[in-house]
Parts: sequence; C-alpha cells; structure tokens
Amino acid sequence: MAEKSDKAEASGEAGPQAIPVEGGARQSTVNWDDSKMATNFANVVNIQSTREQVDLFFGTNQTWNIPNEQSITVELSNRLILTPFAAKRLWTILGGVLQEYETRYGTLKV
Repeated sequence: MAEKSDKAEASGEAGPQAIPVEGGARQSTVNWDDSKMATNFANVVNIQSTREQVDLFFGTNQTWNIPNEQSITVELSNRLILTPFAAKRLWTILGGVLQEYETRYGTLKV
C-alpha cells in the first residue's frame, strides 16, 4: 500500500508517495525526494526526438494580448530529455490522467 510523505501528510495535500515496486523475486519501495524540486509554469510544449532520446521543451507564450501578430515569442524555461522507454511510460501515464480528467470535466478540444 502506498504511504503519503510526511510533508504531504502534514499539509493535508496529496504529494509524492512511496510506491511498492515488483522487481522479480523481491519487492522494492520507491521514495520520492522532492526537496530539490523546482516548479515552473508552461503553456507551450514542443517535442523532438532521435533514435536514442526524446526531448521535451517547455515554455511560456507571453504574446497572448497582441492581436494579429505575424510571429510570437515563446520563452523556453525547461528541457527534459527522456529515453524512448521513459517517454513511452510518460505517454501511457499521461494518457490515463487525461482520460480521467475528461471523464470528470468533459472533452478537451485542442
């Protein structure tokens, strides 16, 4: 069974959890250490890939109030580099989260 971290428990928020992981003949626990985690906002994402990696670029479009602009500026803030296997796991998990979101709140039109 997953346990809440002390920080999340104290604040009453759902945070990172210790998750039991099946690993062959033994069982391991993953402990999420968020002590050095940074939080950033992004309303734009771009992706490129090679055979060895998938690069996710996150940024903020700050020209939302300029009508009829021919070009926009996106301030890139983060790049996340994943192996193709990690990218596939992210895709699978994110798809499930979005499916649950749309079940609760309605279809997202993009």
